[in-house]
Amino acid sequence: MPIGNIVARSARTFVRDALTSGFAVLSALISTALGAEPDPELSLEALLERPGIFGTAPAGPAWSPDGAQLAFRWAEPGEGRRGLWLVAASGENLRRIDQGAANAPAVREIAWSADGGHLLSLRGDQLWQSDPAGGGEAAMYTVGAGAGDLKVSPDGRYVSYLRDGDLWLFDLRTQRERALTAVGLPPLSEPPTGRYSRPEREIGPGIWGGPTYAWSPDGARIALHHVDRRGMRRVPFPNYLAEETDPNPVRRGYPGDPNEARHVGLLGVEDGELTLLELDEPESFQIVGFDFSKRGDLLVDTASDTATDRRLYTLAAGSTVPELLWESRRETRIYTSFAARWVAAGDAVVLLSDHEDRYGLYRLAVDQDGAGTLRRLDDPADDVLSEPKFAGDALYFEANAESPADRHVFRLDPGAAVAEQLTRTPGQNVAFPAPRGGAVAILHEDDRHPRELFMLSAGDATPRRVTHSPAADFDDFPLAEVRYLQTPAGGSGPPLHVRLMLPADFDADRRYPVLFGPMYSNTVRNRWGSSYALVQQLMTQRGYLVVQVDVPGSTGYGRAFREVFLNDFAGGDIEAIERVVAYLKTLPYVDGDRLGIWGSSYGGTLTVYTLLKKPGLFAAGVAAAAAVDPAFFGTDDVAIVGRPEDGTGIFERRAEDLVDRLEDALLLVHGLQDQVVPFKTAAALTDAFIRAGKDVETAFLPAATHGWSREPGYARYGYQRLLDFFDRHLQPGEGDPAPSRSP
Repeated sequence: MPIGNIVARSARTFVRDALTSGFAVLSALISTALGAEPDPELSLEALLERPGIFGTAPAGPAWSPDGAQLAFRWAEPGEGRRGLWLVAASGENLRRIDQGAANAPAVREIAWSADGGHLLSLRGDQLWQSDPAGGGEAAMYTVGAGAGDLKVSPDGRYVSYLRDGDLWLFDLRTQRERALTAVGLPPLSEPPTGRYSRPEREIGPGIWGGPTYAWSPDGARIALHHVDRRGMRRVPFPNYLAEETDPNPVRRGYPGDPNEARHVGLLGVEDGELTLLELDEPESFQIVGFDFSKRGDLLVDTASDTATDRRLYTLAAGSTVPELLWESRRETRIYTSFAARWVAAGDAVVLLSDHEDRYGLYRLAVDQDGAGTLRRLDDPADDVLSEPKFAGDALYFEANAESPADRHVFRLDPGAAVAEQLTRTPGQNVAFPAPRGGAVAILHEDDRHPRELFMLSAGDATPRRVTHSPAADFDDFPLAEVRYLQTPAGGSGPPLHVRLMLPADFDADRRYPVLFGPMYSNTVRNRWGSSYALVQQLMTQRGYLVVQVDVPGSTGYGRAFREVFLNDFAGGDIEAIERVVAYLKTLPYVDGDRLGIWGSSYGGTLTVYTLLKKPGLFAAGVAAAAAVDPAFFGTDDVAIVGRPEDGTGIFERRAEDLVDRLEDALLLVHGLQDQVVPFKTAAALTDAFIRAGKDVETAFLPAATHGWSREPGYARYGYQRLLDFFDRHLQPGEGDPAPSRSP
């Protein structure tokens, strides 16, 4: 989505320890006049290769039922496809289970059998069964390439998965498959490419997320997320690469339109009877999640698309009548980071909520004196950044703790007044606790190390590293230095947090050009990140300083800073960017005349509007997939900008109306199959620039969707255009020396 899906994540100080992993880049050597051993250097082509120097990160941890072993997907250095791996809870005995050939399909999903004796996995279009003890494995059944969301029934008899919008069961006894629902209707578009190209009706997530299905503890019922899109607007996204131009329609709403109808269904496994629950306003409320208690009661968590309302419902075991448990309403709420789970005893719920200044976890009593009251479980000074996770009787969660930029793992034991912090290494730490407690798997990454798997055994103080993903020469790679800064507080607002990347050979006696980006909210985070992070490394290597800013709307700084973004699209956040520019110009190594800005989606929006509203602040900007006309936002974005009938004036903030103010160099990058930010808006903006006599450059990608950089060919072309554009206008490596004093 252009601006709606901005949920907090964390990261701050950089620390170099033994971590490494992640995405791929191959090192290219450069020669020196003296013939000394050169440092490896990035190239764009090497950056996009798979695999490469940074390796392939571990993913999808899944604990055995007894908590003795952890299965996960991973590729050793030099390998491009993820295989099936096992490690003991202690972090010892790491071994690979699948024995596929080098060209065999990657392992896509993993699930344990109910007794823990076997592992089930999806590879390509087949369901496989593996023996962790004996090491044998075999392909069991061809389930289809589109099958996903693999689970095993509580009694161990069935393997369940979603395909073509329906729920399917594979009977492990009879070795036969059957469709458990007849809900799925194919998408309008063919092939279904892009965010909104979804089945007309399906069992599965909403367009912007949500649950899929969950087994009841006795295996007799399944809770389903039933989504029907047939009431949404039919919008064409022309495919110009078809033999004849194909209108390629999808279901896609605009602010004020009906959204997809989202229901929770209860399905009888034996009789196949599906009952849709009577919940409020299915076209206006999203299903955040659902959860069965151990005794079979169902908890349903919902939130309005406007984000103002949240409601929790319960259904007693065997019932189909939901009862309202708790509700919260706040007009200023701008987006949701919600979750809710039953406690083990089933007499209370733990929910993630923005009930106070910071996101936190609260215990909500259900069936005892004081039912409906909330009690906070974590430190109110922190923002909780994850759903509650139960292991045995202990509660695990992640919060930002010391810094908005970091994410640490905490455990709260029964009866304890304060949660124990389990991780101390700065960066992003995400927990996967063993089912019965004790051991916890942790995925860690930071500014200088891609994601790796660690194990923290019961009683240990320090997590034990399990995977080593990068190539051997990763340690020789000259990574950028990362610093975290704050602007001074003043009459214009609170301090703003800044992430600054410096070239590995940074010289404080030089003055450098600066690239702001990629712009977005929640970017001042101590994490390795996606391909954007690798492009940032390439930028520093080319002689740029790279800056990111936590603009208003970011989490980690309290409710006021977060919610000031409501109905302020391309407003106060641009003023914040200007404040950061003024601050950076006070640094002796910053060349204030050579500043660039770039971003994609709402980052592209910030780029366009900053150049138009603050001409001369930046010398050049690159805007990819920029949302420049609020009338074409999605139905999910009403949580940020409301609806046209609200009369806030937001829908009059069209970039087309400001084109005559453009003074700086601008490159627009956009995919013609972008269904989130329709290409129509980029075409209209370009036309307005031309008619106003303004020169802009364009890079239009015929088959690219909103995530234009996911396809290697388009990523190479788009990033190369971006880099060449900034090199032409900002000339890295040129410029006067800075005053001779340390930063």
